[in-house]
Amino acid sequence: MRSRERSTRVFLWIAVFFWGVGLGAKLFDLIILASAWGATPPGSLNLLPYGPRFPFNPGDFFQPLSALMVVAVVGALISGWKTPFEYRVWLWAPIMAFVIIWIATPTVFWPMIHELYGAATGKLVRSEGELTHLVRRWIIADWLRLATIAAGFMASIRAISMPYPREGSTNTMKATPSPRS
Repeated sequence: MRSRERSTRVFLWIAVFFWGVGLGAKLFDLIILASAWGATPPGSLNLLPYGPRFPFNPGDFFQPLSALMVVAVVGALISGWKTPFEYRVWLWAPIMAFVIIWIATPTVFWPMIHELYGAATGKLVRSEGELTHLVRRWIIADWLRLATIAAGFMASIRAISMPYPREGSTNTMKATPSPRS
């Protein structure tokens, strides 16, 4: 195995691992935590996992995970840069998914978190209907974010499951059939 191929494979394994961890954590966050704090606003907003009442901020988990993930997906792309486009597209896809999440989180989610937390602590006054609508928007947007995480995960799995293209081969993207006995 050549060093570029080895590097690409190592970075892809790391990416698959961290995408999988992120996908599982986001599922837990959305299904368990968001279901609890979004159940019956405004009262249920006391269960938001932010601020001094909650011992752990989800950002304290997702931000370092994201840093490790970006190293993995960028490392896979750089080490696999000289591969054919048909392979490299599967190295680009996780980066695009990551960029979408990276842009959406501070621009879409952080303002909603600020508003939800403000309502939970009484710093912002919102009607029950407004809060119910805001929670619904959060849940829909978070499912879209989860789908984007799943797309990054699946693209990384696709890249690692494909045969690594060899330089100079004319048909780099088709697997060689196994001989039959």
